[in-house]
Amino acid sequence: MNTIQILWVDDEIDLLKPHILFLEQRNYKVTTCMSGTEAIDAIDEKSFDIVFLDENMPGLTGLETLNEIKEKQDNLPVVMITKSEEEYIMEEAIGNKIADYLIKPVNPNQILLSLKKNLDHSRLVSEKMTSNYQQEFRKIAMDLSMVNSYEEWVNLYQKLIYWEIQLEDIEDAGMFEILESQKNEANIQFGKFIEKNYASWFKPNTESPIMSHMLFKEKITPEISKEQPTVLIVIDNLRYDQWKVFEPVINNYYKKTKEEAFFSILPTATQYARNAIFSGLMPSEMEKLFPEYWKNDTDDGGKNMHEAEFLDAQIKRLGLTHLNYDYHKITNLKNGKKLADNFKSLKNNDLTVIVYNFVDMLSHAKTEMEVVKELASNDKAYRSLTLSWFKNSPLLEMIQQAQYLGFKLILTTDHGTINVKNPSKVIGDRDTSLNLRYKTGRSLTYEDKDVLVFKNPKEAHLPSINMSSSYIFAKSDLFFAYPNNYNHYVSYFRNTYQHGGVSLEEMIIPFVVFNPK
Repeated sequence: MNTIQILWVDDEIDLLKPHILFLEQRNYKVTTCMSGTEAIDAIDEKSFDIVFLDENMPGLTGLETLNEIKEKQDNLPVVMITKSEEEYIMEEAIGNKIADYLIKPVNPNQILLSLKKNLDHSRLVSEKMTSNYQQEFRKIAMDLSMVNSYEEWVNLYQKLIYWEIQLEDIEDAGMFEILESQKNEANIQFGKFIEKNYASWFKPNTESPIMSHMLFKEKITPEISKEQPTVLIVIDNLRYDQWKVFEPVINNYYKKTKEEAFFSILPTATQYARNAIFSGLMPSEMEKLFPEYWKNDTDDGGKNMHEAEFLDAQIKRLGLTHLNYDYHKITNLKNGKKLADNFKSLKNNDLTVIVYNFVDMLSHAKTEMEVVKELASNDKAYRSLTLSWFKNSPLLEMIQQAQYLGFKLILTTDHGTINVKNPSKVIGDRDTSLNLRYKTGRSLTYEDKDVLVFKNPKEAHLPSINMSSSYIFAKSDLFFAYPNNYNHYVSYFRNTYQHGGVSLEEMIIPFVVFNPK
């Protein structure tokens, strides 16, 4: 391990010899200076890990020296040591980003504690986190072998996300690999669970999770009232882990009153899952009751052009016609800014629905653009990129305004997305649908072990494009590839974000309710 280099600046440095000896006995290397000017010269000549700086010195004061140090090396931790407890000095020092603040006389253990806090903090946190996960690893492995209900799957997935976010900043790559292998194993088991249970969730008197087509009636409607305006924001394609990194930003403005997971229907694709949210119907029912709005995979034209009409029909069906409501879909920055600028005009609505399309565009861009492939090379980077977008987006402006105007906030999504790694060969005719995570068509040939199949689409409440159509869904991190031009196709789509299939990331998604702070 490299020796920690300390610069200690004090005009009475001779009085501190016992402290310096104490540190040197613990393998710290201490360089001393008696003035601010000497300290600036020392920093120019040598690299230090931390500076202890006396506030009250002749010549350059401690605060003036601090300013000079920060101009040269903004990230160098400086611990201010002072006799004075005057508030303005503390405020000035803290404003200049000091790492710590000690009042004289200081004892050696205070110095040691400050060093641990500022230099060993990340290592100590990392070691503690690794140790905690090692203990949790055994519990997760045990849970994986026993999990047998949708509630248990939600709990297990949330646990995996928690550890993924906790471990992403530690330097132990091996620990992260172990977590990845647990996630992969979880997705394999989850695929088996869905295969066994999905069709039964639609049968009467069967216990089932809240799913896309039930969300508005069961979860959103009870939150709407005439007493307080409500804004429902549906961020497309938002994974549960992405929501968890957004949460601290929203917590600056809102207090969370409810957080629940619900299940996206299959296919976990926008034209199915989001239309199901707004219509309150499964796809086969949409096709039957609203043939003018529903489009199948092989039909030309946009597949999500009638969400407002679907919502209107559901509101009428639920007897909520007394509500004053509005629907907006944001598909570009210009529209987002325009709605943010005019947000005050929505305060008289009982319900304002905003569908915000960005994360979907990001996942498509990762497939098509090399620069986004670099920026979102893995789940950690993908989370970071979506968080950066959110912090600088018109959507956050809308949330800030909603808080100011007293809106209740409901945040949710239509489905998640998964980073696909492994190809699975499929053969179909020219009318087979194009999605990489699910296929519908006639005479599909596929690897049985890789897919969830519905030979009778009615079992999954899906429309049949023709009499012999079936649906197949890729499990885990697989994606479908045709034998023609196979190698090019596989290299192009491997490590891209796709949706439509069966995975924890795509199916288990957040529903969160907030009240303004």
